Amino acid sequence: MSARARLAGSLKYLSLVVAAVVVLLPLTVVFLTSLKTGKEMADGSGALALPENPLNFGNYATAFSDGRMLGAFGNTAFILLFAITGTVVIGSMTAYAVDRFDFRFRRLVVALFLVATLVPGVTTQVATFQIVDSFGLYDSLWAPIVLYMGTDIVSIYIFLQFIRGIPVSLDESARLDGANSFTVFWRIIFPLLKPAVATVVIIKGITVYNDFYLPFLYMPSEELGTISTSLFRFKGPFGAHWENISAGAVLVIVPTLVAFLFLQRYIYNGFTRGATR
Repeated sequence: MSARARLAGSLKYLSLVVAAVVVLLPLTVVFLTSLKTGKEMADGSGALALPENPLNFGNYATAFSDGRMLGAFGNTAFILLFAITGTVVIGSMTAYAVDRFDFRFRRLVVALFLVATLVPGVTTQVATFQIVDSFGLYDSLWAPIVLYMGTDIVSIYIFLQFIRGIPVSLDESARLDGANSFTVFWRIIFPLLKPAVATVVIIKGITVYNDFYLPFLYMPSEELGTISTSLFRFKGPFGAHWENISAGAVLVIVPTLVAFLFLQRYIYNGFTRGATR
Protein backbone atom coordinates (compact mmCIF):
# COMPACT_ATOMS: atom_id res chain seq x y z
CA MET A 1 0.00 0.00 0.00
CA SER A 2 2.90 2.36 0.73
CA ALA A 3 4.28 1.82 -2.79
CA ARG A 4 0.85 2.55 -4.26
CA ALA A 5 0.56 5.65 -2.10
CA ARG A 6 3.95 6.91 -3.27
CA LEU A 7 3.02 6.22 -6.90
CA ALA A 8 -0.28 8.04 -6.49
CA GLY A 9 1.50 11.00 -4.90
CA SER A 10 4.08 11.10 -7.68
CA LEU A 11 1.39 11.00 -10.36
CA LYS A 12 -0.52 13.76 -8.60
CA TYR A 13 2.46 16.11 -8.53
CA LEU A 14 3.45 15.15 -12.06
CA SER A 15 -0.01 16.07 -13.32
CA LEU A 16 0.21 19.40 -11.48
CA VAL A 17 3.59 20.14 -13.05
CA VAL A 18 2.31 19.27 -16.52
CA ALA A 19 -0.77 21.46 -16.03
CA ALA A 20 1.42 24.35 -14.82
CA VAL A 21 3.68 24.03 -17.86
CA VAL A 22 0.70 23.97 -20.23
CA VAL A 23 -0.69 27.14 -18.67
CA LEU A 24 2.53 29.09 -18.12
CA LEU A 25 4.44 28.23 -21.29
CA PRO A 26 2.29 30.31 -23.69
CA LEU A 27 2.32 33.24 -21.25
CA THR A 28 6.10 33.02 -20.99
CA VAL A 29 6.48 33.01 -24.77
CA VAL A 30 4.22 36.06 -25.14
CA PHE A 31 6.07 37.96 -22.40
CA LEU A 32 9.53 37.21 -23.81
CA THR A 33 8.39 38.17 -27.30
CA SER A 34 7.07 41.49 -26.02
CA LEU A 35 10.57 42.41 -24.80
CA LYS A 36 12.33 41.66 -28.09
CA THR A 37 13.13 44.09 -30.87
CA GLY A 38 12.04 43.78 -34.47
CA LYS A 39 15.57 42.77 -35.43
CA GLU A 40 15.56 39.91 -32.92
CA MET A 41 12.26 38.65 -34.29
CA ALA A 42 13.55 38.90 -37.86
CA ASP A 43 16.65 36.88 -36.94
CA GLY A 44 14.38 33.94 -36.15
CA SER A 45 15.45 33.40 -32.55
CA GLY A 46 13.58 30.71 -30.66
CA ALA A 47 10.32 31.48 -28.93
CA LEU A 48 11.92 30.89 -25.52
CA ALA A 49 15.14 32.76 -26.34
CA LEU A 50 15.86 35.56 -23.88
CA PRO A 51 15.78 39.12 -25.24
CA GLU A 52 19.04 41.00 -25.52
CA ASN A 53 17.66 43.82 -23.39
CA PRO A 54 15.25 42.51 -20.73
CA LEU A 55 14.24 46.11 -19.92
CA ASN A 56 13.08 46.90 -23.44
CA PHE A 57 9.60 48.32 -22.85
CA GLY A 58 9.40 50.25 -26.10
CA ASN A 59 6.94 47.75 -27.52
CA TYR A 60 4.56 48.45 -24.64
CA ALA A 61 4.67 52.19 -25.35
CA THR A 62 3.96 51.51 -29.04
CA ALA A 63 1.10 49.15 -28.22
CA PHE A 64 -0.41 51.54 -25.69
CA SER A 65 -0.28 54.63 -27.93
CA ASP A 66 -0.80 53.30 -31.45
CA GLY A 67 -3.26 50.66 -30.29
CA ARG A 68 -5.43 53.27 -28.52
CA MET A 69 -5.31 51.17 -25.38
CA LEU A 70 -6.18 54.07 -23.06
CA GLY A 71 -9.51 54.67 -24.78
CA ALA A 72 -10.10 50.93 -24.88
CA PHE A 73 -9.55 50.66 -21.14
CA GLY A 74 -11.99 53.53 -20.60
CA ASN A 75 -14.69 51.95 -22.77
CA THR A 76 -14.18 48.59 -21.09
CA ALA A 77 -14.44 50.18 -17.62
CA PHE A 78 -17.68 51.93 -18.63
CA ILE A 79 -19.19 48.70 -19.91
CA LEU A 80 -18.02 46.78 -16.84
CA LEU A 81 -19.55 49.30 -14.43
CA PHE A 82 -23.05 49.27 -15.90
CA ALA A 83 -23.09 45.62 -16.95
CA ILE A 84 -22.01 44.32 -13.55
CA THR A 85 -24.31 46.68 -11.64
CA GLY A 86 -27.27 45.70 -13.81
CA THR A 87 -26.46 42.00 -13.52
CA VAL A 88 -26.28 42.16 -9.72
CA VAL A 89 -29.53 44.14 -9.37
CA ILE A 90 -31.55 42.20 -11.95
CA GLY A 91 -30.14 38.80 -10.98
CA SER A 92 -30.67 39.21 -7.25
CA MET A 93 -34.19 40.63 -7.61
CA THR A 94 -35.17 37.90 -10.06
CA ALA A 95 -33.86 35.20 -7.75
CA TYR A 96 -35.71 36.78 -4.81
CA ALA A 97 -38.99 36.88 -6.73
CA VAL A 98 -38.63 33.28 -7.92
CA ASP A 99 -37.82 31.92 -4.47
CA ARG A 100 -40.04 34.02 -2.19
CA PHE A 101 -43.19 34.64 -4.22
CA ASP A 102 -45.75 31.94 -4.92
CA PHE A 103 -47.18 32.59 -8.38
CA ARG A 104 -48.55 30.48 -11.20
CA PHE A 105 -46.04 28.78 -13.46
CA ARG A 106 -43.18 29.46 -11.08
CA ARG A 107 -41.66 26.05 -11.78
CA LEU A 108 -42.08 26.67 -15.48
CA VAL A 109 -40.15 29.93 -15.19
CA VAL A 110 -37.28 28.18 -13.41
CA ALA A 111 -37.32 25.44 -16.04
CA LEU A 112 -37.22 28.04 -18.82
CA PHE A 113 -34.15 29.60 -17.20
CA LEU A 114 -32.50 26.21 -17.36
CA VAL A 115 -33.56 25.68 -20.98
CA ALA A 116 -32.12 29.10 -21.88
CA THR A 117 -28.68 27.97 -20.76
CA LEU A 118 -28.88 25.04 -23.19
CA VAL A 119 -29.68 27.15 -26.27
CA PRO A 120 -26.50 28.15 -28.18
CA GLY A 121 -26.30 31.92 -28.28
CA VAL A 122 -25.17 31.97 -31.90
CA THR A 123 -28.54 30.53 -33.01
CA THR A 124 -30.38 33.65 -31.82
CA GLN A 125 -27.90 36.28 -32.97
CA VAL A 126 -29.87 37.33 -36.07
CA ALA A 127 -32.98 38.10 -34.04
CA THR A 128 -30.92 39.70 -31.26
CA PHE A 129 -29.11 41.93 -33.73
CA GLN A 130 -32.39 43.08 -35.27
CA ILE A 131 -33.80 43.94 -31.83
CA VAL A 132 -30.70 45.86 -30.79
CA ASP A 133 -30.66 47.76 -34.10
CA SER A 134 -34.38 48.59 -33.85
CA PHE A 135 -33.78 50.23 -30.45
CA GLY A 136 -31.02 52.38 -31.95
CA LEU A 137 -28.32 50.86 -29.77
CA TYR A 138 -26.13 49.56 -32.58
CA ASP A 139 -22.61 51.03 -32.64
CA SER A 140 -22.91 52.36 -29.10
CA LEU A 141 -21.57 51.31 -25.72
CA TRP A 142 -25.09 50.49 -24.55
CA ALA A 143 -25.55 47.59 -26.96
CA PRO A 144 -23.22 45.14 -25.16
CA ILE A 145 -24.31 46.52 -21.77
CA VAL A 146 -27.96 45.61 -22.39
CA LEU A 147 -27.00 42.17 -23.72
CA TYR A 148 -24.68 41.43 -20.79
CA MET A 149 -27.38 42.37 -18.28
CA GLY A 150 -30.14 40.35 -19.89
CA THR A 151 -28.46 37.04 -20.66
CA ASP A 152 -26.72 35.98 -17.45
CA ILE A 153 -28.71 32.98 -16.24
CA VAL A 154 -25.72 31.71 -14.22
CA SER A 155 -25.84 34.77 -11.95
CA ILE A 156 -29.53 34.22 -11.27
CA TYR A 157 -28.84 30.65 -10.18
CA ILE A 158 -25.98 31.75 -7.93
CA PHE A 159 -28.24 34.26 -6.19
CA LEU A 160 -31.04 31.71 -6.03
CA GLN A 161 -28.89 29.19 -4.19
CA PHE A 162 -27.89 31.79 -1.58
CA ILE A 163 -31.43 33.14 -1.09
CA ARG A 164 -32.71 29.62 -0.45
CA GLY A 165 -30.36 29.48 2.53
CA ILE A 166 -31.84 32.63 4.14
CA PRO A 167 -34.65 31.81 6.60
CA VAL A 168 -38.11 32.94 5.53
CA SER A 169 -38.73 33.98 9.14
CA LEU A 170 -36.64 37.09 8.50
CA ASP A 171 -39.07 38.16 5.78
CA GLU A 172 -42.06 37.46 8.00
CA SER A 173 -40.62 39.46 10.90
CA ALA A 174 -40.03 42.45 8.65
CA ARG A 175 -43.54 42.25 7.21
CA LEU A 176 -44.99 42.26 10.72
CA ASP A 177 -43.19 45.57 11.21
CA GLY A 178 -44.87 46.98 8.10
CA ALA A 179 -42.13 46.46 5.51
CA ASN A 180 -43.16 45.88 1.91
CA SER A 181 -41.52 43.42 -0.47
CA PHE A 182 -39.00 45.91 -1.83
CA THR A 183 -37.94 46.97 1.67
CA VAL A 184 -37.55 43.34 2.74
CA PHE A 185 -35.33 42.66 -0.24
CA TRP A 186 -33.23 45.81 -0.06
CA ARG A 187 -32.81 46.09 3.72
CA ILE A 188 -32.69 42.42 4.75
CA ILE A 189 -32.08 40.00 1.88
CA PHE A 190 -29.58 41.93 -0.24
CA PRO A 191 -27.09 42.67 2.59
CA LEU A 192 -26.97 38.92 3.31
CA LEU A 193 -26.01 38.23 -0.32
CA LYS A 194 -22.53 39.76 -0.10
CA PRO A 195 -20.69 36.47 -0.83
CA ALA A 196 -22.94 35.86 -3.84
CA VAL A 197 -22.49 39.45 -5.02
CA ALA A 198 -18.71 39.11 -4.78
CA THR A 199 -18.82 35.87 -6.76
CA VAL A 200 -21.05 37.31 -9.48
CA VAL A 201 -19.00 40.52 -9.75
CA ILE A 202 -15.75 38.61 -10.22
CA ILE A 203 -17.09 36.04 -12.67
CA LYS A 204 -19.11 38.58 -14.67
CA GLY A 205 -16.27 41.08 -14.65
CA ILE A 206 -13.76 38.61 -16.06
CA THR A 207 -16.29 37.42 -18.65
CA VAL A 208 -17.11 40.93 -19.87
CA TYR A 209 -13.46 42.00 -19.82
CA ASN A 210 -12.38 39.06 -21.98
CA ASP A 211 -15.38 39.00 -24.32
CA PHE A 212 -14.61 39.70 -27.96
CA TYR A 213 -17.74 38.70 -29.85
CA LEU A 214 -20.30 41.25 -28.64
CA PRO A 215 -18.07 44.36 -28.77
CA PHE A 216 -16.75 43.36 -32.19
CA LEU A 217 -20.24 42.75 -33.60
CA TYR A 218 -22.14 45.65 -32.05
CA MET A 219 -19.43 48.35 -31.84
CA PRO A 220 -17.54 48.42 -35.16
CA SER A 221 -16.28 51.99 -34.75
CA GLU A 222 -12.62 52.23 -33.76
CA GLU A 223 -13.29 54.90 -31.13
CA LEU A 224 -15.62 52.46 -29.37
CA GLY A 225 -13.03 49.70 -29.18
CA THR A 226 -12.66 47.66 -26.01
CA ILE A 227 -9.60 45.82 -24.77
CA SER A 228 -10.31 42.71 -26.81
CA THR A 229 -11.24 44.46 -30.06
CA SER A 230 -8.33 46.89 -29.83
CA LEU A 231 -5.97 43.95 -29.58
CA PHE A 232 -7.64 42.38 -32.62
CA ARG A 233 -7.07 45.55 -34.67
CA PHE A 234 -3.32 45.09 -34.22
CA LYS A 235 -3.51 42.57 -37.04
CA GLY A 236 -3.64 45.45 -39.52
CA PRO A 237 -0.71 47.86 -39.19
CA PHE A 238 1.25 45.47 -36.97
CA GLY A 239 0.44 42.24 -38.80
CA ALA A 240 4.09 41.19 -39.03
CA HIS A 241 5.30 42.80 -35.77
CA TRP A 242 4.71 40.10 -33.22
CA GLU A 243 6.69 41.98 -30.59
CA ASN A 244 4.09 44.78 -30.61
CA ILE A 245 1.19 42.34 -30.72
CA SER A 246 2.66 40.43 -27.76
CA ALA A 247 3.09 43.67 -25.79
CA GLY A 248 -0.57 44.48 -26.38
CA ALA A 249 -1.53 40.97 -25.30
CA VAL A 250 0.41 41.37 -22.04
CA LEU A 251 -1.34 44.69 -21.37
CA VAL A 252 -4.67 42.90 -21.77
CA ILE A 253 -3.71 39.85 -19.70
CA VAL A 254 -2.16 41.56 -16.67
CA PRO A 255 -5.33 43.19 -15.18
CA THR A 256 -7.31 39.95 -15.43
CA LEU A 257 -4.45 37.89 -14.03
CA VAL A 258 -3.90 40.21 -11.07
CA ALA A 259 -7.63 40.36 -10.30
CA PHE A 260 -7.97 36.58 -10.42
CA LEU A 261 -4.92 35.94 -8.22
CA PHE A 262 -6.16 38.32 -5.52
CA LEU A 263 -9.84 37.34 -5.68
CA GLN A 264 -9.77 33.64 -6.51
CA ARG A 265 -10.69 32.60 -2.96
CA TYR A 266 -13.93 34.58 -3.23
CA ILE A 267 -14.78 32.73 -6.45
CA TYR A 268 -14.19 29.29 -4.94
CA ASN A 269 -15.86 30.16 -1.62
CA GLY A 270 -18.88 31.60 -3.41
CA PHE A 271 -19.37 28.48 -5.52
CA THR A 272 -18.89 26.04 -2.65
CA ARG A 273 -21.13 27.93 -0.23
CA GLY A 274 -23.85 28.28 -2.84
CA ALA A 275 -23.63 24.59 -3.68
CA THR A 276 -24.11 23.44 -0.08
CA ARG A 277 -27.10 25.61 0.76
